[in-house]
Amino acid sequence: MTDTPPGAPAKGRIDYIAEENSPRFRELKRTHRSFVFPLSVFFLVWYFVYVLLAGWAKDFMSQPVLGDMTVGLLIGLGQFATTLIITLWYVRFANTKLDPKSAAIREDLEKQEAGA
Repeated sequence: MTDTPPGAPAKGRIDYIAEENSPRFRELKRTHRSFVFPLSVFFLVWYFVYVLLAGWAKDFMSQPVLGDMTVGLLIGLGQFATTLIITLWYVRFANTKLDPKSAAIREDLEKQEAGA
């Protein structure tokens, strides 16, 4: 006979469904989503504004700003700069907020799998 109650995972086995429903995992998902979703919406709006301006506001986009530099060129370069900034910001966010939480969850699951 085993000491494991019916329906419970065997020793050394991980109940991933229970872990996914745990408060700490839900907190990890909420933290991730609270950063990623608003930033994704911001960037998509920023990107589509650029595309729409390029398609329907050609006079505005072709206005010279400095020499041969136009408004459209500056906004286009701004897309690259925004992408870099968002990437660096996310890496910092993940390193400081997400990684410690996920490492704690992983460590507990590894101990559980080892039977400790």
